[in-house]
Amino acid sequence: ATFEEVAYLLIHGELPTQDELKAYHARLKKLRGIPAALKEVLEHIPKSAHPMDVMRTGCSMLGTLEPESSDRNIHDSKKLGDRLIACFGSILIYWYHFSHNNKRIDVESDEDSIAAHFLHLLHGKKPSDLHVASMNTSLVLYAEHEFNASTFTSRVIAGSLSDLYSCITGAIGALRGAKH
Repeated sequence: ATFEEVAYLLIHGELPTQDELKAYHARLKKLRGIPAALKEVLEHIPKSAHPMDVMRTGCSMLGTLEPESSDRNIHDSKKLGDRLIACFGSILIYWYHFSHNNKRIDVESDEDSIAAHFLHLLHGKKPSDLHVASMNTSLVLYAEHEFNASTFTSRVIAGSLSDLYSCITGAIGALRGAKH
């Protein structure tokens, strides 16, 4: 399975049909961009920062810029899950290029998959099929995460009826921990 199929299953509760998968790829493509205010925050994160710190900060800031609906309905929560999956690579690679090369990159690409998009942004060119397949496998393995510290943290935060951004931000913090 592709990462997008796994993500669809985890977020939407079932494997997509081929038509649904094609539409899902198109939807995720449209959600890759990040707001200018988030880029500005990323530009202030030092080169020495751990990538998980960048992801945690990026998620938290996005939550202030694009807040979840106050009724916490499942439809909007699924859309927010799609948004985060689509833009996390853009957040990380934007920070990387700015902090390491003082370069502001365009975080849009015409790549169909999240794996190919991530690699394209990282290297500035279309990735090979082998690299995309390897990255896709890695993303699928990360998605199969079971019930560990980060999952537990996210569920505890959700149990307090907090917003989804707080759940994901907390989970990233737990994932960053040495004992994860």
